[in-house]
Amino acid sequence: MKKEIKKDHADLAEAFIRDEERVDWHDGALWFIREKRDRASKQIPEWEALREAASAVKSNVISNLHAYLLQFEENLIKNGVIVHWADNAEEHNEIVYSILKAKGLNQLVKSKSMLTEECQLNEYLHERGIEVINSDLGEYIQQIDNEPPSHIVLPCIHKRKEEIGELFHTHLGTEKGLSDPTLLTRVARKHLRNVFITRRAALTGVNFAVAETGEYVVCTNEGNADMGAHLSDVQIASMGLEKIVPQKKHLGIFLRLLARSATGQPITIYSSHYRKPRPGQEMHLILVNAGRTNQLKRPDFRDSLKCIKCGACMNTCPVYRKSGGLSYHNTISGPIGAILAPNLDMKKHADLPYASTLCGSCSNVCPVKINIHEQLYKWRQVIVKEGYATQTKALGMKAMAWTFSSPATFTTAGKAGRWFLHNIPFVVNNKFNPWYKQRDMPEGPKESFSEWYEREEKKKEQQHT
Repeated sequence: MKKEIKKDHADLAEAFIRDEERVDWHDGALWFIREKRDRASKQIPEWEALREAASAVKSNVISNLHAYLLQFEENLIKNGVIVHWADNAEEHNEIVYSILKAKGLNQLVKSKSMLTEECQLNEYLHERGIEVINSDLGEYIQQIDNEPPSHIVLPCIHKRKEEIGELFHTHLGTEKGLSDPTLLTRVARKHLRNVFITRRAALTGVNFAVAETGEYVVCTNEGNADMGAHLSDVQIASMGLEKIVPQKKHLGIFLRLLARSATGQPITIYSSHYRKPRPGQEMHLILVNAGRTNQLKRPDFRDSLKCIKCGACMNTCPVYRKSGGLSYHNTISGPIGAILAPNLDMKKHADLPYASTLCGSCSNVCPVKINIHEQLYKWRQVIVKEGYATQTKALGMKAMAWTFSSPATFTTAGKAGRWFLHNIPFVVNNKFNPWYKQRDMPEGPKESFSEWYEREEKKKEQQHT
């Protein structure tokens, strides 16, 4: 049996980058969304005040999470909602399966939920004979292609319309070569309408949960969460612990920030509030930990729990735009995913904090003001300290530290580097140097800064004498 070779972000990104045409429009499409976000944010003068307020509310939440969760649970129960607690993905999946099994159901329609992707719910239920259909169009496309989402808001942003047309031809019987987005959407709508009507159980994610009232809000642009929830006999919501906001009045802050940051819209088309089951319906809510309290215990990274999953950091990140979301080998990709993933498995995801230029653009666009690039830099330090950095990286850092710690060694190394670049550049410009894969090394300067400075100072001295 062959041993599976672990591929890190660099390997997976290299495969994505080979298709230059795809990379160019992937980059352009996401930057177009980033520009829409910028225009939308400038249309309201209180934008920065909203960001400050949202950040402060979330700081309050993560500092008092225990109390807000208990208040939320109490109000949920008063509203007639059945509450479950899950410490990890396995417990979450077991709860969903037990709810369906108790009702004798073997079909589930699901709206977009990155938490259930994180828990690998679809695969778990499939193994137990439960059919799951993702009703969000992007998620549905990814599902029929047997791929995970590549973006938390735009799940199939990496796919061309022609590829989607081929998938629909294979799975939904559309005319071969049909790639018009409007026509493909109509086909998907017709197919999914039948799914909504025939499924007796529906599952949604949760964007925001209000401790004060025991209600939760789901934001969509397609209305698929509403279709599933309203037509089902059993409604299930899966929610990460951090989704709480204290009071209903706080929703106004976050709803104004979310869509503008995600897609440049003033607000999502549907911002649906769920509070009580209708007569004859069962309503379940599962509160899921799955490593969140562990992140809460990390002072340097606890602010990442403020994230409202808007995807703005992905849309602006030069590394994400060029490498594609699937290269992150984690449910949540991009800069915020590179912070969350090492908390779950530091060894497996030790490469992700390095998938960043640390330019700070992610922090600049974050609607809740998470210091994303600083946390990525901090993770690098933690990963090295804990011994999870690759051997080549660790040895390279040690060599650099040794070189920079000694002026004489630094000067000698500089002279040697310049000599090689001038006289035998192929020693540096070769396939064994990762930097050379996409670029030539710069032409070596004639002298170092120190040499230039020393020469200029001597000139000044001679002029004064």
